[in-house]
Amino acid sequence: MASPRIAFLASNSSDAQSALAALESAHGRVALEDADVLVALGGDGFMLQTLHRHGGLAKPVYGMKLGTVGFLMNQYHTGDLAERIAGAEPAVLHPLEMTVQTESGATVTSLAYNEVSLLRQTRQAAHVAIDLQGENRLEELICDGVMVATPAGSTAYNFSAGGPILPLGANVLALTPIAPFRPRRWRGAVLKAATEVRFRILDHYKRPVSATADSHEVRDVVDVAVREAPGRAVTLLFDAEHGLEERILSEQFIA
Repeated sequence: MASPRIAFLASNSSDAQSALAALESAHGRVALEDADVLVALGGDGFMLQTLHRHGGLAKPVYGMKLGTVGFLMNQYHTGDLAERIAGAEPAVLHPLEMTVQTESGATVTSLAYNEVSLLRQTRQAAHVAIDLQGENRLEELICDGVMVATPAGSTAYNFSAGGPILPLGANVLALTPIAPFRPRRWRGAVLKAATEVRFRILDHYKRPVSATADSHEVRDVVDVAVREAPGRAVTLLFDAEHGLEERILSEQFIA
């Protein structure tokens, strides 16, 4: 069986750049469009950057941890890289599509593999109405913010905000408030992945709000629609003993 054609990408850290040079010396340099698999060297932030920049190539991505956070990465060692990739387990991620209307009248669209989050821009709490599938479900949420998270992103910001950890492949999303003040007892919801969530910012001139899809922030928003991006998916590869599904399950049993 022929070895896969591998294109390597690396973050700007010195460790990642050193690993990039060593791996390209051992395996050769392949153009992204000609590769069978992409290998990302860095942390979770670099993995998300790789997915945003190159997800349209529809190439599977195998990450190796050379950064501070590595939930989406495999351990870094290189001796049997081709064999590790051949035996890796795939995890298919379906990103969210965020469509934002701003105070200036601009429309901005962006993808999110972890979450779409809304946050107040000033000391004053945000006032947000929430619609699901075009039907109002919450007339006014008073909060610091609110987010929609994918299963892959449910262990990150969503979990820190008190949201649920979602099993990979469960076909659901987490709708999680950030420091909610009213309604007192509302702690969010678990939604079918096909649900369109719309956030309408109430009193947006006095209480401005920003919206962020992973790391892409848009300020002074008035309306934010979030849905699973139609026809978009990426495949991450994980060493068999440390698959993403196992990692998400393990997160729920950490004391």
